[in-house]
Amino acid sequence: MEQLALLTNRQKKDGPAVKRAGAKRLTRNSKIIKTIIAAIQEKKGQHIVSLDLRKIHEAVADFFIVCEADNQPQVRAIAEQVEHKLREICGEKPYHHEGYQNLQWVLIDYVNVVVHVMLPEVRKFYRLEDMWSDASALEHEE
Repeated sequence: MEQLALLTNRQKKDGPAVKRAGAKRLTRNSKIIKTIIAAIQEKKGQHIVSLDLRKIHEAVADFFIVCEADNQPQVRAIAEQVEHKLREICGEKPYHHEGYQNLQWVLIDYVNVVVHVMLPEVRKFYRLEDMWSDASALEHEE
């Protein structure tokens, strides 16, 4: 999948165009993380997990947020809701997004936070949580 290649080939960017000067270090209680989780929950995303990657030197982001959707229309609805809410509440636009063509796995990249909205079979196949098993994982209630 294009999304996996994007993550493995990308480097964290520290330039001013990507990271804001003086930005606070992200935590699970950061507004952007809470907004993403809430947006997913509003569209009935399932099995929501946040992975804290900050202690993993090779990580491409500080956090991954992974969730499932039952079908392709729901994948689109969740992804669009995340983008809409982050723009509206946090003033954030994605650095990049992938997967809207196939709607199997939509990846929304906010540089320090990457959101993954996946169909269950795609999530089982790619096993992101296993791939990043050194990360601290937290399940969020639906």
